[in-house]
Amino acid sequence: MVQLKLTDPKALAQHRARADGSAWFLHEAAIDEVQERLKDVNRTFTSPAIVTAHPYVWDCAVPGAKVVPAAETLALEPGAHDLVVHAMCLHWADDPVGQLIQCRRALREDGLLLVATLGGETLVELRAALAQAEAEVMGGLSPRVVPMGEIRDLGALLGRAGLALPVADRQPIAVRYRDIAHLARDLRAMGETNALAARHRRTPPRELFARADRMYRDAFPDGDGIRATFEIVFLTGWAPSDTQQKPLRPGSAQARLADVLGVTELGPESGADKG
Repeated sequence: MVQLKLTDPKALAQHRARADGSAWFLHEAAIDEVQERLKDVNRTFTSPAIVTAHPYVWDCAVPGAKVVPAAETLALEPGAHDLVVHAMCLHWADDPVGQLIQCRRALREDGLLLVATLGGETLVELRAALAQAEAEVMGGLSPRVVPMGEIRDLGALLGRAGLALPVADRQPIAVRYRDIAHLARDLRAMGETNALAARHRRTPPRELFARADRMYRDAFPDGDGIRATFEIVFLTGWAPSDTQQKPLRPGSAQARLADVLGVTELGPESGADKG
C-alpha cells in the first residue's frame, strides 16, 4: 500500500531555510512552557535530546541536549535518552505516530517525552477566509494550510505510540495583524508557509488574496486589524516502567467513596433520584 505524502520535503526544507528569525514568538512561547514543565517534573535529566527543524532556536532550550534535525527517520539511538523534546515540527510529519514511536524507542525506562506542536485551532480564521474567497474567485478549493490535529486526536497518538501516563493540553495565542499580507510575512519568517504536496503550483490570481483579506476583516476584526489564532498543543508521555503508578482495577478500592467524603450513602430504594 502506497502512503500518500502530506508534505513536499523539498519545499518544506526551502521554507524552513528561509525563516529569518523575525517571528519566533511561537517557538519562544513553547520553549518557556517546556522549561516550566520540566521544572514541575522535579527530576534531573542527564541525557536529553531535542527534535527540531530550527536548531538555532532550540539549542539552548534544555541544557546539554543533543539536537536532532526533524526528519522522517530521526537520528536517535534506542534507549539513549531520559528526555526527548519534539519541538514544533510534528504538524508537518507524514507519519506522526511513527515520530512518537521513534521518540519512545529512544527513551530509557521511565524516560519522558514532551511534544510541542501546532494544533487544529491554528489559523482557523485564515482557513475560513481563504476557503470562501477561493470558492468565489476560482470556483473550488485547494490545500493552502497544513491540516493540524485536534487536541483529543493528538493525545490519542501517545497511547498508540506505547507511552504511559499520557497527558494533552493546549495554549491558545491570539495575535493582531494589520492585514493578511502582514500575517503571511510572519508565516514566511517562521518557515510555516504552504509546503503541502497537493498544493497548486501556479501563482493564484491577485484577486484571490484581495477578496480573502476583505472577508477576513469582516469576519474576524481586531481593532484596526485582524485576529489570528495560534494553538500550541503539549503532549506528555513516559516510557513504560514497573515503578510507575498504575490505575486500580475496577472494584479494587479499599474504602467507599461515601466514607471518604463523610456522607451517607443512599441506595436506590431511598428515592433520591426521583422527581
